Amino acid sequence: MPELPEVETTRRGIAPAIVGRRIHSLVLRSRRLRWPIPRRLPGRLAGARIQALRRRAKYLLLVTDRGTALIHLGMTGSIRLIFEDQAPKKHEHFDIVVENGPILRFHDPRRFGSLLWAGARPERHPLLSGLGPEPLGEDFHGDYLYAVSRGRRVSIKPFLMNSRIVVGIGNIYASEALFRAGIHPRRPAGRISLQRMRRLADAVRAVLNESLRSGGTTLRDFYAGDGRPGYFAQRLRVYERAEAPCPACATPIRQEVIGQRSSYFCPRCQR
Repeated sequence: MPELPEVETTRRGIAPAIVGRRIHSLVLRSRRLRWPIPRRLPGRLAGARIQALRRRAKYLLLVTDRGTALIHLGMTGSIRLIFEDQAPKKHEHFDIVVENGPILRFHDPRRFGSLLWAGARPERHPLLSGLGPEPLGEDFHGDYLYAVSRGRRVSIKPFLMNSRIVVGIGNIYASEALFRAGIHPRRPAGRISLQRMRRLADAVRAVLNESLRSGGTTLRDFYAGDGRPGYFAQRLRVYERAEAPCPACATPIRQEVIGQRSSYFCPRCQR
């Protein structure tokens, strides 16, 4: 699933080509995504001027002078810039056609992505209203993690992946950050000290920023808005490296299911 760096990489690649332009049309080839695309959305967007393309958690916010549309890439989705006439391929479900500009084409084989209308106050939309702070923002730090984790018995890895605690940290980056912080993914969140939570928050920011500089992580399905893959996969230290030697101590990396997700960690370095 595309995580925060992949969505932010997509946003940065697309925004310069579309902001300030008007939308000519929304072309729907299929409304059947995770939630049906609203029937009135083509009429709302046609002629609207794009004011910004923002990100909140893993959502892209297409801000126009008429309101905001929400785009989610789902598990296998991508949205790319098309600058020339290309016939749509299988699983390319909608186009946002920009006047005197490119086409934004959405591709999603598993149909878990979405395109919805959030109106003038997107922060009040049910998908956004209960979200936690951004991990690269000022409100996210070790003291915050320590405070919200007190009394929590849940393992730290699913705790870190809970979007009501902090947004945008999926399986890849949770595994990598916990390794860098030296914290076992099964350790109860409420039993981690303030010092270690500060180390974890720093690790989260570091791994996300490194991934952003590398254009995100391409393991199977993610490509940026220009169609290029992300290269952070080459720098992963534990994720999908089961039985490979730990880069710090050479102990074989272990894989276990934690919170219904495959987790990767070093049994010696992480405690």
